[in-house]
Amino acid sequence: MAIQIQGNGGVVAEVDGTTFRAIRVTARPVNYGSLGMYRLGMTSGTMAAALAANAELFQWRWADATNLGLVYKVSFSAGLQLASTVAVALGINMAFARSWSAAGSGGLRAVLTGNIAKLRTNMGTSLVNDAGISTTAGLTAGTKTIDHATSNAAAVVSGVGTTAITAMGPNTSLFPHTTMFDADGEGRMPYVAAQNEGFILRNSPVAFPATMTWVFAVNCLWAEASAF
Repeated sequence: MAIQIQGNGGVVAEVDGTTFRAIRVTARPVNYGSLGMYRLGMTSGTMAAALAANAELFQWRWADATNLGLVYKVSFSAGLQLASTVAVALGINMAFARSWSAAGSGGLRAVLTGNIAKLRTNMGTSLVNDAGISTTAGLTAGTKTIDHATSNAAAVVSGVGTTAITAMGPNTSLFPHTTMFDADGEGRMPYVAAQNEGFILRNSPVAFPATMTWVFAVNCLWAEASAF
């Protein structure tokens, strides 16, 4: 006996093909209501040599008490400007933060007013309290608790040698475009930030070389919703 499935508007669901007769479905974004979905890309300045271990390079903070920030994707890339005089393995980590009662400072802070970062004009202006990227050095931490001093949500390592930089090429790529977090690879589960939560990108417990300078970029995709 056939059973018909009707949607909210009373339309009967349809199927494709004559072999499997699979029901037709359309993937949709999270139900953001009067809020929206957003994408932000930021580029650092020239990072000074000898970056300290565990320096915070990017910060994203959610402070709204009513709604949720749903982070779907975060990526990172970096290129060399001035070569290192030592060969060393360097790391970049992503860590979640809780009890983030005061935003960090320093570097370049994102402007998220008006239509900035919206994926559709009629979406609401983003409720992200603060996002910032380094310009020359690590960011000031603000007041927050990182989940763990050395354990992270994601980590990536790249090696750097001592080859002189005479032209743009493979030896100038410090970190190729790398996905640090992707909800599609996490069972479609985003990082859900409630009030005073967020995430940071930081370098590993290994300090960067004393002569190397570099530039990096961060891309972030998130949604804002009243429930999830």
